[in-house]
Amino acid sequence: MFQTYEALPKKVKAVQFTEENKNRIFNSLIGQYAAGDEGGRPILKVTTIHGETAIVRVGDWIVQDAAPGTYYPVKDDVFRAGYV
Repeated sequence: MFQTYEALPKKVKAVQFTEENKNRIFNSLIGQYAAGDEGGRPILKVTTIHGETAIVRVGDWIVQDAAPGTYYPVKDDVFRAGYV
C-alpha cells in the first residue's frame, strides 16, 4: 500500500528575517507585503503563491516562491533541517 518516494532537491532563494536586516528586507521585497509589529517585535506580512497572507516573524526565513512577488515563511529549525 505505502510506497517510498524521494524528494527532489531544489534550490531556493531565502533570507533570514532579523531585527538587524528588517528594513533592508522590507525595501527589497516585491509584490504585496506589509510591515507591522506583534508584541513589540517586527513582523512582515507577505503574500503566498495561493494569494494568502503569511506572517514572517523575527528568526523565520523568507523563501521566494515560484511566482514573482510571492513568498513563504519557514521556521528557523525547519529551514536548517531541510534546506541547509
